Amino acid sequence: MKSQKIDNFSRRNFLKTSILASGGMLIGFNLLKACKPEAVMPVDIESLNFNDFNAFIKISNDGYITVFSPNPEIGQGVKTSMPMIIAEELDVEWSKVNVIQGVLDTKNFKRQIAGGSQSIRSSWDAFRQTGATAKQMLVNAAAIKWNVDASTCKASKGIITNANGDKLGYGEVVKEAALLEVPEDVKLKEIKDYTIIGQEIVNVDMDKIILGKPLFGLDYKAEGMVYASVLRPPIFGQKLESFDASEAKKINGVLDVITIGEKVRKYIQLGKKNWTFKLSETDKVVVIAENTWAAIKGKKVLSAIWLDDTKLESTEDHDNILTKILDTKKSNIRREDGNVEKAFSTADKVVEKTYHSPFLPHNCMEPMNFYADVTADKIHLVGSVQTPEYAAAVVADMLGYDVNNVHLEMTRMGGGFGRRLYGDFVYEAAEISAVIKKPVKLISTREDDMTTGIYKPSVKYRIKAALKDGKVTSYHLKEAAIGSNMYGSIPNFFPAGCIPNYKVETGNYKSNITTGAWRAPYTNFLAFAEQSFFDELAIELNVDPIQLRIDLLQNVKETDDKRIEYSGQRMEDTIKLVREKANWGETPEGVYQGFAAYYSHNTHVAEIAEIELKNGLPIIKKVTVAVDCGVVVNPSGARNQVEGGVLDGIGHAMYADFSFKNGKPEHENFDSYRLIRMNETPQVEVHFVKNNLSPTGLGEPGLPPAGGAVSNAINAALGKRMYKQPFVKELKKRNVLG
Repeated sequence: MKSQKIDNFSRRNFLKTSILASGGMLIGFNLLKACKPEAVMPVDIESLNFNDFNAFIKISNDGYITVFSPNPEIGQGVKTSMPMIIAEELDVEWSKVNVIQGVLDTKNFKRQIAGGSQSIRSSWDAFRQTGATAKQMLVNAAAIKWNVDASTCKASKGIITNANGDKLGYGEVVKEAALLEVPEDVKLKEIKDYTIIGQEIVNVDMDKIILGKPLFGLDYKAEGMVYASVLRPPIFGQKLESFDASEAKKINGVLDVITIGEKVRKYIQLGKKNWTFKLSETDKVVVIAENTWAAIKGKKVLSAIWLDDTKLESTEDHDNILTKILDTKKSNIRREDGNVEKAFSTADKVVEKTYHSPFLPHNCMEPMNFYADVTADKIHLVGSVQTPEYAAAVVADMLGYDVNNVHLEMTRMGGGFGRRLYGDFVYEAAEISAVIKKPVKLISTREDDMTTGIYKPSVKYRIKAALKDGKVTSYHLKEAAIGSNMYGSIPNFFPAGCIPNYKVETGNYKSNITTGAWRAPYTNFLAFAEQSFFDELAIELNVDPIQLRIDLLQNVKETDDKRIEYSGQRMEDTIKLVREKANWGETPEGVYQGFAAYYSHNTHVAEIAEIELKNGLPIIKKVTVAVDCGVVVNPSGARNQVEGGVLDGIGHAMYADFSFKNGKPEHENFDSYRLIRMNETPQVEVHFVKNNLSPTGLGEPGLPPAGGAVSNAINAALGKRMYKQPFVKELKKRNVLG
């Protein structure tokens, strides 16, 4: 959308030229002063008077539109793409649209969650209907004014016309239209007639992000607000015995030191916990201060005694535990087709491999924080959370309020990746406010997030396949995980339905280390394991790795098995597109390719990574990606999601490692926890399969195949198979990297 202050063209030029490097000196200029005096600034949309139309739409008398975006904005772009869908069917010019983040409103909005890459998919039909219905009501109001039949009128770009050529703007009939009966059957646009959907639309928050304006949870401030920093158990498996706050209280700006935990314990006893609740029953020490600096400094000088409450676990223990789970016959069977064991007994060859990934923290750029103001009759919550409805419900139950008296406002999130699905920081902030009877802002540090947070489970997969007469006849996948196992639909992803004898089973170890969803849960590592394994099968069968997948997909195309989640045809089309775009098998000498394809979050993705050797070391140069996600609402936002997912997948597969020793995390900041660096990021080239099918997920599906594609490329270049993440650690063990 256009900025209210600077149009798109000016903004682009401003970004390119406002800061120039010259002789070591930075030179800047004021763009607005450089404009000609007669230049007219665009309308400040936010300053107009708007008339309520429905929960999603307001229309000003001037014909400008405000659209409320109801879902949390976590960087996935829904604050831009969701309003685009409404604006398309409403038939207005995007330059006249102003977007505002909606608040939690369970009466008017459904599924206000950022998770599972489902925001657009679950809202596509409803949002189209919302825009089209509003448009029809506006047309009906104009028809009544003209005393003509509504079928003789049409609307385009916010203007309604009749057969006589008369015209009315939306703003001229909005008040009357809002009072009309809501039509039940409205006509939706044909995709060929779209003017907004499918266009490159700038993120609606771009100006505020660039200019550093208040936008994120950490930016929120309120009158009378104090700050809180929480001291949690430094070791998983401990509880608070006692503490000494004397040194903390000496710090200028520290107001008080309190403990919380009682309300959490009582809430746990009620048995109302939902899946977003991940808090222990131990007390925690909280420093209350006038500012963040004093709060954090005060926490650092607290003296606390922690007692061991449950077993203190180490990574070495987990490794042995996971292996034992894989070795035991006891497990939870998630899917079983045919007779796996019989096929193994008659096979020409059996291939079996084991893959392992570590715990991983989420590492959001914006550390956890939240604002809470608990008063006698209501609760006001503001901040970055992916599950606002669940958060409000827990806070209400925990503090004994009616949920209707909880008002929750969402801010833009500086990353989430699943971490902000869990509202522990919301519940802590609410309890703190209830204790001190003041509005409070809970703030966490990077060390807090990394050492006392929630982690991707450590997982091992053992995969076994039978080969008979040049075909894969049996497939057995067993998962061993710390904390929790793959969710129900994953066993129905590829290669389910492709292989006649197929079995998926899981085993689990209940740990006191808190685990939860991490971008593309379980598939983030499972895709690497399976796609690496299929590459090995292709070598055993002496067939092209891509052709092996395509051949297997033929078996699922005509299936009547309703459990199957993916489309054989759509996956094949996606694979063929990436094969073509990456020139599979036709690269110059010294360029090595690796392929992987995966279906997750209702989206089919195929990737080909290219590696070159520099002084014998593998360098990832390029990743070509093909994606079938149905209709692409906003191509620029869609590309950003895929590119980000690929780089995230590569970075964590290559470098990320996290371990525990006697319950204590061994990494607490980026000085020891390795992420991908700018000079290590390859070019990512994204291609979308063109079709008219409803949109599917994009925030997560680009990540799972990335590790597999890179792993297979490493093997092509070095003849070294990766079975454990991070790859760099494995390559060093094998003396490939110094």
